[in-house]
Amino acid sequence: MTLFPGFETATLDTGEASIRVRIGGSGPPLLLLHGHPQTHVMWHLIAPRLAEDFTVVVADLRGYGDSSKPASTRDHEPYSKRAFARDQVKAMEQLGFERFSVAGHDRGGRTGYRMALDTPDRVLKLAVLDIIPTVEVWDAMDARLAMANWHWLFLAQPEPLAETLIGRDVDAYYFRSGRERFHPEALAEYVRALRDPATIHAICEDYRAAATYDREADRGDREAGRRIACPLLVLWSTRDDLPPLDPLGIWGRWADDVRGAGLDCGHYLAEELPDETYEHLRGFFSA
Repeated sequence: MTLFPGFETATLDTGEASIRVRIGGSGPPLLLLHGHPQTHVMWHLIAPRLAEDFTVVVADLRGYGDSSKPASTRDHEPYSKRAFARDQVKAMEQLGFERFSVAGHDRGGRTGYRMALDTPDRVLKLAVLDIIPTVEVWDAMDARLAMANWHWLFLAQPEPLAETLIGRDVDAYYFRSGRERFHPEALAEYVRALRDPATIHAICEDYRAAATYDREADRGDREAGRRIACPLLVLWSTRDDLPPLDPLGIWGRWADDVRGAGLDCGHYLAEELPDETYEHLRGFFSA
């Protein structure tokens, strides 16, 4: 792929899943995690630039892209963000990185903050893009949010409803509009991965976990007073549905050292506004 010049690829066995990664650059280790419905390719406009200052690892989450799709269970734990986080910690260990920084968009951001809560000794700094904690989304789920985030409710329905409907026309479901936001090569990669029925099922399990296991894991941490110990950067889209929810205020209830900014773009910050996103990330992780 021409989108990651100078990067090498590897598939790492974490014991629970096989995780596909690209590695490039040199310097302090920085893990980049993607969101739904994408793959690590979403970082193609930023990762090569960050690799000038960091050893950059871009990874496919389990269930997505070319990472494996483990069998799920009745409680959906294999597709919880806790399970996603375990994979990434093990993958970074295999690359020789016991401690590292993380930036995650969407589902990758949820994986990142779960990693920071569950294994605080591993995460040096964390950046989350266009999210608030999962339990906070569900607690705030009024009519406005339900209409804006209807896919949260749809994908979480018991199988095989969502799998069947999405599988009939993947392109229409995921990219019926807004295709111009993505580089053609990146879009082709997303569509390729999404045409695998196992990927569609894994994505649904991800959202079923968000509605159940992840929600309760967050609630348990909040009730116990657990907080994110490392510095936290929050970036969000001012055109998305987060601004009325006060992202910085919400994250301030979860972490002590929080900073951030809204960016004038849609949900896909790293592809819609790559220069500004890069500047925020580089400044934060370099300080």
